[in-house]
Amino acid sequence: MDDARPRKVIHIDMDAFFASVEQRDNPDLRGKPVAVGGGGPRGVVAAASYEARQFGVRSAMPSARARRLCADLIFVPPRFEVYRSVSAQIREVFLSWTPLVQPLSLDEAYLDVTENLRGEPSATRIAQAIRAEIQARTGLTASAGVSYNKFLAKIASDMDKPDGLYVIPPAQGPDFVANLPVRKFHGIGPATAAKMERMGILIGSDLHARSLDFLQAQFGKAGHYYYQAARGIDHRAVNPNQERKSIGSETTFRSDLNSYAACMAELESLAESVARHCAKRDLAGRTITLKLRYADFQTLTRSRTLQRPVAQTADILAVIGLLLTGLMPLRQGVRLLGITVSGLTLSGQPIAGLPSRPETTALEPSLFHDEPSADPA
Repeated sequence: MDDARPRKVIHIDMDAFFASVEQRDNPDLRGKPVAVGGGGPRGVVAAASYEARQFGVRSAMPSARARRLCADLIFVPPRFEVYRSVSAQIREVFLSWTPLVQPLSLDEAYLDVTENLRGEPSATRIAQAIRAEIQARTGLTASAGVSYNKFLAKIASDMDKPDGLYVIPPAQGPDFVANLPVRKFHGIGPATAAKMERMGILIGSDLHARSLDFLQAQFGKAGHYYYQAARGIDHRAVNPNQERKSIGSETTFRSDLNSYAACMAELESLAESVARHCAKRDLAGRTITLKLRYADFQTLTRSRTLQRPVAQTADILAVIGLLLTGLMPLRQGVRLLGITVSGLTLSGQPIAGLPSRPETTALEPSLFHDEPSADPA
């Protein structure tokens, strides 16, 4: 393939996948607000139907809060074996078009259709056909984004959800990015977006105006990615052999944190984010890592490896609470916190007996294997 020739990349994202499968299989749930997950006091929402999302219900949200938002919310237990089976059907559709399929989760994947098995020159027509084939085989809808690289295809698939198709051709890529809020850039999380906005970087054109040296000084290695993304450039290939090794989330604070309670309040939000990504990918991990950076930039990490994998917010947070306790008292203010789950396996279940709040540490020591800490980074 000519390297100068634009790629044709499709990003497929199933619409409310887990909840849609449940509504498909149970007609009584159709048109109603549905949450997949545990409905008990320690339960967490793994996925929410579009009817539930209208009330503000989101994945990784504590079930108790979801019930407060939507009194008529119907909880159904997850059936990961069914979701995996449906995902395999969807994968077969992808592979009938191209071997270059990079799954991101059970319900999401990139496809490179520049050269495809059916000789179809139009990526837009391929995306239309794939969506129709998925619906015919599974009864479910998918949204698709079509563009000349992964960055833009990913953004495009979210532009017209649910059951939508959005195309960003090469000639329109730079202008599209120029008007895109930085909060919608794939790879820019809420904390980074907030930092950019404090610098006056609100949309792509603002980011484009900043030099590579400036972005690397402010954002480290990610600065190069932001510089390229602001120009609609993304040279990453669709990699069918890419394997996810960890799932993590971190944030830098505008003001330093100075207490255990303040740190735990922020870590709860990070644990929810990690749990949400674990649920979407049907993954769980045995090793939980806490990252803490002091105001003087000294960085500490602490890890615990469990005998069984975990994926839910409460379980992750319970371990993180113990790790943070081991760093008390804080020697100075904390400017960054992060959580990573690694040692990933499919469909982990919560460990029975973990406390809902880590302050009440009634954990069995036999559940853990200590790992050496990496100080300072």
